[in-house]
Amino acid sequence: MIRVDAVWLCVEPMDLRAGTESALTRVVNVFGSARPHHAYLFANRRANRLKVLVHDGIGVWLAARRLNQGKFVWPRDVAGTLTMTHAQFDALVLGLPWQRIGEAGVITVL
Repeated sequence: MIRVDAVWLCVEPMDLRAGTESALTRVVNVFGSARPHHAYLFANRRANRLKVLVHDGIGVWLAARRLNQGKFVWPRDVAGTLTMTHAQFDALVLGLPWQRIGEAGVITVL
């Protein structure tokens, strides 16, 4: 499998008809560069489809996922980009509320 050290999410929607070269151009424009072993996620405007571009150190991989019902939990009130944990990424691609996983789910006050 491809090693992924960091997962980045672009909040702005992307036209998912884009191929590998267009997605790579978008990564460079939004994130400044495509770093080895980093994954970059993009969704369409309706948030029912997403693409992930991964730089494996040699080349790039582009994968797509579509939900037949519902939509991915995609941030709308944040501008720019976000970083995610692997657990949050796993929840996101299943269509679960990924923001509640990790530190956001820790109870500190009763």
